[in-house]
Amino acid sequence: MAIFDDEPASKSGPHEIGQDLSKLSRDELQARIDMLRGEIARIETELQSKGATRSAAEALFRRS
Repeated sequence: MAIFDDEPASKSGPHEIGQDLSKLSRDELQARIDMLRGEIARIETELQSKGATRSAAEALFRRS
């Protein structure tokens, strides 16, 4: 917390689902959107990887 009103507020912590967004600036909101889009892409990549692994395992056991 700032000691004087004219000091900038400290940076907010990590994003939490459902948290109050009203105190964040436009730049902070955009940064969170960018971060979340990056995280979605990372999760989708992992999901595809797991799907490919499962498909390969199913194909291996079907050949028997």
